Amino acid sequence: MIPMVRSFFRNTSHSFTGRNFFFHIFAICSTYVLVASGFDWFYFTHTQIPLLQIILVPAIVVGGLLPIFLPPTLYILGFLGKRPILKITAVALFQAAAIGSFVSSFYKAFTGRVQPDLLNSAIDISQNFQFGFLKHGIFWGWPSSHTTIAFAMAITLIYVFPKNKIVSYGALLYAFYIGIGISANIHWFSEFIAGALIGTAIGITVGKSLPRS
Repeated sequence: MIPMVRSFFRNTSHSFTGRNFFFHIFAICSTYVLVASGFDWFYFTHTQIPLLQIILVPAIVVGGLLPIFLPPTLYILGFLGKRPILKITAVALFQAAAIGSFVSSFYKAFTGRVQPDLLNSAIDISQNFQFGFLKHGIFWGWPSSHTTIAFAMAITLIYVFPKNKIVSYGALLYAFYIGIGISANIHWFSEFIAGALIGTAIGITVGKSLPRS
C-alpha cells in the first residue's frame, strides 16, 4: 500500500514536469484560442441535435462509471485466474484515473469555468470563468474530468499492451468517444481538448513508471 501511495504522488508531480509540462501549456493555450475565437459557443450551438445527443449522451454515464468498476474487476479476474498482467493493468488504470481526477479537480477549483446551459442556448456564456478558489466548485469546469481520466487510462493501456493494436485503438476510440460525447453536453469543446492533453501527460507518466519485463 505504501509503495502505491508513494508512486501516486511521484507520478502526479511527474505529470507536470519535463515534456509533460508542455501538455499543460498547450491545454491552456488551446483553451484561450477556442474561447476567444468563439469556437466553443459555435460548437455547442451546432451539436444540440436530437439524434446526435442520443448517440453521445451515454458517454456521460460510461465515462463516469467505467473508471470506477473496471480496475477492481480486472484485479479480481487477475487474482482468480492467476494472471499478473491483469492485476498490473488494474493497478495502473486505478492510478491513472485517480491522478486524472485529482489533477482535473485541482484545476477546476481555481478556474471556475461555467458549464453550458442545456436549457438555454440563446445566451453565450462560453467565456464565463470565475477565477479564484472554489468559486464554482470542482464538479463542473475546466478541464473535463471525464476526458482527462479517459485519456489517462487509454494512454496507460497502450503502455501496458504496446504490441496489441486492438487494445490501443480500442482505448483511444473509447477516450475520444467520452471526450466528444461530453463536449456536446456538460462541457465545452475546449474542456475536452484540455482534458485530452492533460490526460495524455498523466497516461504517459503512469505508463512509463510501470515495471519492465
